[in-house]
Amino acid sequence: MNAAAGATPGVRFHAGTPIKIAILAMGGQGGGVLADWVVDMAEHAGWWAQTTSVPGVAQRTGATVYYVELLPEGAVQAAGRPPALAMMPTPGDVDVVLAAELMEGGRAIQRGFVTPERTTLITSSHRSYAVAEKAAHGNGIADSNAVLEAGSEAARRFICLDLQAMAEEAGSVISASLFGALAGSEAIPFVRDDFEQTVRRAGLGVEASLGAFASAFEAARAAPHAPPRLESERSTPEVPLQASHPRVQALLDDLRQNFPQQAQSMMVAGLRRTLAFQDLRYAQEYMEHMHALRDLDARFGGAPKHWALTVAAARYVAVAMAYDDVIRVADLKTRGSRFERVREETRAESAQIVYATEYMHPRLEEVCGAMPARLGRAIENSAFMQRMLSPLFRKGRYVKSGSLRGFLLLYCLAGMRRFRRGTLRHQVEQRSLRQWLEQIYDTVHHDYDLAVELVNCRRLVKGYSDTHERGASKYQRLGLAASHLLGQPDAAAQLKALREAALADSKGEKLDQMMAQALSSAST
Repeated sequence: MNAAAGATPGVRFHAGTPIKIAILAMGGQGGGVLADWVVDMAEHAGWWAQTTSVPGVAQRTGATVYYVELLPEGAVQAAGRPPALAMMPTPGDVDVVLAAELMEGGRAIQRGFVTPERTTLITSSHRSYAVAEKAAHGNGIADSNAVLEAGSEAARRFICLDLQAMAEEAGSVISASLFGALAGSEAIPFVRDDFEQTVRRAGLGVEASLGAFASAFEAARAAPHAPPRLESERSTPEVPLQASHPRVQALLDDLRQNFPQQAQSMMVAGLRRTLAFQDLRYAQEYMEHMHALRDLDARFGGAPKHWALTVAAARYVAVAMAYDDVIRVADLKTRGSRFERVREETRAESAQIVYATEYMHPRLEEVCGAMPARLGRAIENSAFMQRMLSPLFRKGRYVKSGSLRGFLLLYCLAGMRRFRRGTLRHQVEQRSLRQWLEQIYDTVHHDYDLAVELVNCRRLVKGYSDTHERGASKYQRLGLAASHLLGQPDAAAQLKALREAALADSKGEKLDQMMAQALSSAST
């Protein structure tokens, strides 16, 4: 038996009581492999071991909980009977919690698995965003530092490291680095050699797994008592000096010479987005809009306010111009970079073939939007055509973009970009863009801060299908509110509060209440 006979300094082990380990991992993170490694290590050391699993609802709405109980042979012999080990973790009765993602560690705390009297919590600091976070109208990403604060209070010992990065650097998966962190934590009475021999017995990807194990082992041993706060803000990208095409270079030179530095990084992103969305002429139109807004900003006090209007417009004019339609969706799904990312995320070998199945559910409105404007409008205005065609688009479709037929279907749809300017959707979006810009021009003459908030309201309009419809409805209501608030001393603050309410509430109930109050006060 290679395991230490007694408890190591980090372990509270009581004779006759199993060591209880909960592992929380999502699909593809190797939680089952990690649980099997722990069991194999214990059994080779002469311990009794058992593992069970409780599946989550789905890959991004709930992790699978793998539960392991370990009991040394000596304790079994002293009891005189085989042990009765539990099938699932009980709140307040877990010695070690291993989480393959930071928010899963937070969920373990919420479920009561982590207690300050006994639990060692080991979690990776990286994030795999949940569906609810991605689908939120605003910034729905949960606060990672809130989990760090909760873990420091709830756990007897809290180790939080970027175990995903360690695994990727070694060419392995996170189960190997979690295993290394478990060894480095000394939370269970086994020595490093026991862990490494277990990895070797597995026989698959041994060297890569041992590399990830070693990195996590050393990091866990040197981990601070309280994990440092995580930096959530992204660094601002630098503005490039050179472009790959002379005409694009002219736009880049114009940007660097004629626009405030505060707006340049976002304008580079705007140029890239409009270029990718349509063509060079479309990127030139973006620059024309930005010149007009920059001049307006300069006339009405932009410099003392750090060019807030130009900075906001740099983002949202590009977003308004490069809207999401079925053509853009098809383009994104057929790009080579996307196939490479899918292969990387699935960790496919070079000789393996990866097939991606896309779920697409365009409504009749999206189909009409991709048609020539006259034809699309005729169908939308015809009750007969609506009844005839609507049943064809009630259900979503699965398209295998990895197959020749599926790829060509999406590729041809993406190729309709050259005809986009003549489509009904483009005419609708261009009219909306003009109305928005006209309202900004009218507003800034009277209230600079309100105009900035009006620009930021465009954040609500994104996506396509139902998502776009809901966001556009809220945006239109906010535009109406801005008109009514014009002239009030706190108009900008009120519009900002309305926008935040719209972003926070997907149903719009809170927005309706606040809108009624704002419009009532404006009328009086």
